[in-house]
Amino acid sequence: MMRRRTPLLVSCTALTLALGATACGSDDPVSAGGGDKALSGQTVTVAGVWTGSEQKNFQKVLDAFTAKTGAKTQFVSTGDNVSTVVGSKIEGGNAPDVVMVPQVGVLQQFAKQGWLTPLSDMAAKSIGTGYAPVWKNYGSVDGTLYGLYFKAAHKSTVWYSPSAFEQAGVKPPTSFDELLKTGHTISDSGLPAFSVAGQDGWTLTDWFENIYLSQAGPEKYDALAAHKLKWTDPSVVETLGTLGKVFKDKALVSGGQKEALNTDFPGSVEKVFGPKPAAGMVYEGDFVAGVAKDQFGKAIGKDANFFPFPAVGGGKAPVVSGGDAAVVLKDGKNAKAGMKLVEYLATPEASAVWAKAGGYLSPNNRVPLGAYGDDVTRATAKSLVEAGDSVRFDMSDQAPAAFGGTKGAGEWKILQDFLRDSSNPKQTAAQLEAAAAKAYKG
Repeated sequence: MMRRRTPLLVSCTALTLALGATACGSDDPVSAGGGDKALSGQTVTVAGVWTGSEQKNFQKVLDAFTAKTGAKTQFVSTGDNVSTVVGSKIEGGNAPDVVMVPQVGVLQQFAKQGWLTPLSDMAAKSIGTGYAPVWKNYGSVDGTLYGLYFKAAHKSTVWYSPSAFEQAGVKPPTSFDELLKTGHTISDSGLPAFSVAGQDGWTLTDWFENIYLSQAGPEKYDALAAHKLKWTDPSVVETLGTLGKVFKDKALVSGGQKEALNTDFPGSVEKVFGPKPAAGMVYEGDFVAGVAKDQFGKAIGKDANFFPFPAVGGGKAPVVSGGDAAVVLKDGKNAKAGMKLVEYLATPEASAVWAKAGGYLSPNNRVPLGAYGDDVTRATAKSLVEAGDSVRFDMSDQAPAAFGGTKGAGEWKILQDFLRDSSNPKQTAAQLEAAAAKAYKG
């Protein structure tokens, strides 16, 4: 969610020398090398949620596309409510050519409203050869491929202060029970275990999803994500009970529930890696590293490190992901050039531009690990790609926005209430089911 800079405009030869033969290939839809400037005089408008350093680093990718094809680009930041902004632009006759969609549910909504153009054969070929099938499934609606996942998040990483672990005499745990035990040991050493960003409801959904995927398994995860399984199912109640072991334990949560509910995501990272540490660990995705490095000057791998979210009970360690999919709008003024941009984004060359700049992961398995700038990012990228079809997309991002993506409502609000009082998992499950039923029906 926040990143760094350094331009990288490279030829295929340079990429091959630097990153290995798989960096480029003759079958890449947009040939690497100087490019033939076939799109000179055209402009591609791209809309997405990114701001700040993320937007700057994506602009480097767009600049590389310009250098190759001659097409100019214009990026429009939509803010979090992509659906509303894009819908308004379509109605006003000013639709962007390409949208970077951050939620599966929104991609499905766009497709069902008839806004999207199916991806070209070239883009589909790149996805077929470079991505695990699960990513094609998340980019498809009713068997038609509409979205290319260009940027991914690894949401099964727990970030910690190595100095806090050293002071407490603990090592990264490999099971959820060990995680709780490690947390109490850290707390006994004088530092609360976890910083929890309860002010941002989406972080709480991520906690739930990792525990649920590991404890209940992928089949039930998929069923719950599609609301083919009710939130009152015993598996949900069990997961809420497990989550409550963290939330209601004042020794584990920095400042207790009240302070957690007043802590946003950047603030939760600051509590671990800022000038006045108030916790030893913070759970969130790989993007924690960008905040720790850019805002607090931490050396990733030395001053800040991560361990995989541990397995719960007898389950497997979860790999939950999120991501931004490039889609082409039918009503864009330059949709054909927009499709060429998506074809470019499907190449390892395009991913290497942002990977070098930092704060980026690609689900494309043809992007060499050498493209990433540090060992920790290489480790998270390797974990994401090697997970293959066991990766599960963020559940709340698959839900209708009214349930899984609205501040102060739905799952976000109900889990905030659960953080405040974790004593009745069954009641919380019933509230989640009532909200989900209403949103999915709508």
